Amino acid sequence: MKQGFDTDFLVLGSGVAGLYLALQLAELGSVTVITKARPDDANTSWAQGGVASVLSANDSFESHIADTLEAGAGLCDPQAVRVLVTEGPGHVRKLMELGARFAQDEAGHLELGREGGHSQNRIVHADDLTGLEIERVLLQAVQERGIRLLDQHVVVELITRYHVQDELPKDVAECYGAYVYDRETWEIFIIRARSTILATGGAGQVYLHNTNPEVATGDGVALAYRAGARIANMEFYQFHPTALYNPDSKVPFLISEALRGFGGRLLDDTEQEFMARYDERRELAPRDIVARAIDSELKRRAVDHVWLDVRHKDREELMSHFPNIFAHCLDLGIDISKDLIPVVPAAHYMCGGVQTDLSGATNSKRLFAIGEVACSGVHGGNRLASNSLLEGLVFANRVAEYLRSEPPPAISALPRAREWNKDGLTNAEEWILVRHNYEEIKKIMWDYVGIVRSNLRLLRARSRIQLLNREIQDFYKRTRIQNKILELRNLGLVARLILESALMRTESRGLHFSTDYPENRNPSREDSILRRDPGHNLQEE
Repeated sequence: MKQGFDTDFLVLGSGVAGLYLALQLAELGSVTVITKARPDDANTSWAQGGVASVLSANDSFESHIADTLEAGAGLCDPQAVRVLVTEGPGHVRKLMELGARFAQDEAGHLELGREGGHSQNRIVHADDLTGLEIERVLLQAVQERGIRLLDQHVVVELITRYHVQDELPKDVAECYGAYVYDRETWEIFIIRARSTILATGGAGQVYLHNTNPEVATGDGVALAYRAGARIANMEFYQFHPTALYNPDSKVPFLISEALRGFGGRLLDDTEQEFMARYDERRELAPRDIVARAIDSELKRRAVDHVWLDVRHKDREELMSHFPNIFAHCLDLGIDISKDLIPVVPAAHYMCGGVQTDLSGATNSKRLFAIGEVACSGVHGGNRLASNSLLEGLVFANRVAEYLRSEPPPAISALPRAREWNKDGLTNAEEWILVRHNYEEIKKIMWDYVGIVRSNLRLLRARSRIQLLNREIQDFYKRTRIQNKILELRNLGLVARLILESALMRTESRGLHFSTDYPENRNPSREDSILRRDPGHNLQEE
């Protein structure tokens, strides 16, 4: 049996937020980072565009703040946005001190790009592989510090009062660590922690077509909800306007927004530009507007994709600025300097998540959330392009600062957790059900809870998701735990939370567009918040 252990700080996730935080927490005590695949298999590694930050004399904090608030459709927390924008540049410079190689001009100054929704050039990038460069630098720093990093591990549940041997008050919402599953040995063991930090990324796999890696199954949101944390704004799921249309590939390839910022134009099937009909900012409008415009064109003209045109740009510049995109398309027989690029929208980023304050703290004591899994208030109803990596850096630092000034109670104060009951049969027939239910959730969400929604579609989806969740919970109880069952259980719960949040919002706002309320905009509309009843039986989730 694998032995559990205690750690001062338990970080779940190895993307930009988790690794940047781990580096800082190492100064305060022992740190353990859990990641369920390879350490670099995170949404961060897939991020192409860059990091939005005010680093030019021609730019200003107020301009970046205004752009973020505008994109967020009136639902951003202005204080959180100001924190993001004003504290961000220092952390970009810190990445450079750690060795991040960002693109520079001939004079040695940072080459700042521009993307949709931005009024200035402020995107720091490493060509079109920015996330991969940031992940490389942070992972190297974590390994050099000797921080414990457990890959091929995933959390089954957060340890709460339901799991401890000691009698605790029923109204206590507190986290004491996690039950961790080893994907290679199938063993489940206990890690107790003074503080647990969710940095698990998004949930793109809840949709049939998405730009996320396979690990993005909404684990952090599901874990937090079952532990009694508040979940907010799950209806706002961002669809990236331009994923490469390739019906032969199961994983859509992202065509970075930076390519539109570089001058790319969207064309319909007759090769006519169409964005001017939808927004005066055309291709540089916020993502929700561009994605809906493309979706409208697809339906209006009954076609499978639109075109992105960069044929008017210099070939050498395209190869220099977008080497990854250029090479990937060329492998498919598309020379983007000569050929049109077929593109479609795909699920990309979760703007809602675990509700936190400005220090990353949730309503559950000892539990924090940062990065895409968190709803910190900076994105509101729609994330401004390239604010995501910035958010991971800024709020990771804020959690570290909070824990530095307000140290959590000692490990000796933690209650004793009960051993996990691993009883269950390994039934090959169950794996077929897992695969079918997994695919059915993704298709239901894509068909009914996508870019454009209606009450009829949402209610139909809810009835089907409820049935699927009952089936999933039934064989979760009967079958020996395995990674895909854990992911399916989490994915089903996340689908339910997105649906419930969408049904709560009786207006069209940001990324939530309903044909039942196309013109109903209420600026005072508050966040949609869901929370499991603390007295509810955990085993029913």
